[in-house]
Amino acid sequence: MDLRIFTEPQQGASYDTLLSVAKATEDLGFDAFFRSDHYLTMGGTGLPGPTDAWLTLAGLARETSRIRLGTLMTAATFRLPGVLAIQVAQVDAMSGGRVELGIGAGWFEAEHTAYGIPFPREKFPRLEEQLAIVTGLWGTPVGERFSYEGDHYRLVDSPALPKPVQERVPVLIGGMGKERTPRLAARYADEFNVPFVSVEDSAAQFGRVREAADAAGRKPDELVYSNALVACVGRDDAEVARRAAAIGREVDELRANGLAGSPAEVVDKIGRYAEAGSSRIYFQILDLDDLAHLELIAEQVAPQLP
Repeated sequence: MDLRIFTEPQQGASYDTLLSVAKATEDLGFDAFFRSDHYLTMGGTGLPGPTDAWLTLAGLARETSRIRLGTLMTAATFRLPGVLAIQVAQVDAMSGGRVELGIGAGWFEAEHTAYGIPFPREKFPRLEEQLAIVTGLWGTPVGERFSYEGDHYRLVDSPALPKPVQERVPVLIGGMGKERTPRLAARYADEFNVPFVSVEDSAAQFGRVREAADAAGRKPDELVYSNALVACVGRDDAEVARRAAAIGREVDELRANGLAGSPAEVVDKIGRYAEAGSSRIYFQILDLDDLAHLELIAEQVAPQLP
């Protein structure tokens, strides 16, 4: 079971705060540091304001040495696909080949209107074209040209440069759509992620993706299946309650819908997600000043997992 740290900086975090969390992620032995891609808080003041996902990861690429770096999920509405391919390839080079691209259709209309970003009515078809373009640009041999004619994007004789350092940048697709999402994952994804859902719903969605992969001629086990879940771990009930209060959540709700409770409770619940097919967990850490939380997970949860 791979354990990764996942942050939501739009709720309020500076680059320096994210750097502290990323360095703790690396020092404590976690596999990766991921962040959301949002420009507007979903509660609270959001001070000091948003940070850009790929600018953040570019900085962290130079200040870390081991951990994987990526997004859950880059909004396809935020960037043109050709520009996104360049950005990700450059950050991959800056990190020495440690980048992963999680990408989704985009959904939060308010952040688009707040910052003047167009919010298209047809988002999923744009996501599909972005995946075709980004992977097509990266996969075009050096010296050859890439062209694409779609309903939303058109590229003509692109030199398809720069190339990522990795032979293949892992692409993450996620969500609970029952038809189009599994089909898209079967075609483009290296990892399929389901965020904030139950063990039962995870198993059902993993099954749909495995069926779609098989229908597309891929071996279902070629994909990594993962979950993102809010974390609230404490040595005792008082510490769990303190951490829940710090993020404005109720303990019972967190126990039901996240990874909350004692280390033993969290290990048991991760085991149930593993039985559902998950081999990677993203701990959503909402209080980014509480680095002791990461230390507890690293010291008392991680060693108990296979």
